[in-house]
Amino acid sequence: MPAAVGRVLDQVLADRVDRARTLNPLFADDVAERVARFSQGGHRTRSQLLWWALRACGGNDRASVVAGLRVGAALELLQTCALVHDDVMDDSALRRGRSALHADVCAQYAGAAAPARLEPFGKASAILAGDLALAWADDLMAETTLEPEVARRVRPMWSDMRTEMVAGQYLDIHGQAMASHSLPHALSTACLKSARYSVERPLALGAALARTDETTMRALRSAGHCVGMAFQLRDDLNDIFGDSRQTGKPVGGDIREGKPTYLIALARARAEASGDRHTLAILEHSLGRSDLSEADLDKVRDVLVATGARAMAEARIGRLVAQGLHHLDSALLDPEGGRRLRHVLNSAAPGGACHDHRRPDAAVPVAPLASAAEGACR
Repeated sequence: MPAAVGRVLDQVLADRVDRARTLNPLFADDVAERVARFSQGGHRTRSQLLWWALRACGGNDRASVVAGLRVGAALELLQTCALVHDDVMDDSALRRGRSALHADVCAQYAGAAAPARLEPFGKASAILAGDLALAWADDLMAETTLEPEVARRVRPMWSDMRTEMVAGQYLDIHGQAMASHSLPHALSTACLKSARYSVERPLALGAALARTDETTMRALRSAGHCVGMAFQLRDDLNDIFGDSRQTGKPVGGDIREGKPTYLIALARARAEASGDRHTLAILEHSLGRSDLSEADLDKVRDVLVATGARAMAEARIGRLVAQGLHHLDSALLDPEGGRRLRHVLNSAAPGGACHDHRRPDAAVPVAPLASAAEGACR
């Protein structure tokens, strides 16, 4: 399936780059080609979720299959926009194990432009590249043939998803600027920035393309919300306890940028409740410091373990995944499509413990998965 979406992307991107070249060769080489190269990477998680939701809901006819691949490709272009802009806002030099787009532009023109102008030029180029990816994603959606009834459901979902993505990103940078580390803010950010955009909306789009009923749609959206929250919590853990060789980006970026993550909010809340001034001082000293040393980052890791925040986050991931799969199992789905969808959801945010890159054999025990009867995701 990822290869099939890749072939659609190849065709669309080749056409768009050719059209860009007729406008201006420099623009095509520096911006359009970079968007095309970036969009051809990644795990295709969102398009896989859309595809298997489509198939699980019985979307097997040619029109549904073609639309599913095209909308899946549009999702990948939207993800390009999100990641390229995210790297600019976070001033991150790495993405997917390679130079971030803005850093790549700077490297190309190093020595050709004054140093004081080079970094702003690289970041401005990346912003334009992200805008171009978003425009191409919308073009692809607009050019996809949909039956009127399907279009009435799909197009508002696409519009809402784009707005939710921007809202989540704004909450993220607002939390950084205002040093807001409350649990409600962290959860709201995770919901909008990741849960809906990364999992819930792709599932809903696939189900809508398959013309599914509202009962099944509600079950899939509930499953997507739970697993999407787990997806973001896993990402938070991997950012500080993971290995950059596996994540493709520098470890500790969330701490150095002062991100309002659930993991940090939880550690702070537990330290405040117990009157642990030492822990609060470490967090206060570390969050938002771009020059934070590896030794100081280790102190933050120790705090996250000592407060129980890491173990609680791991346990919550387990509960969320279990509840999400329970919602999925409640829907009447095609057996094979449902099985594949279950596998992709389970892989999106693994419930097992996150291994500490400093100690490869160490893992935090995870509390037993909560019973699906717990009800709503917590």
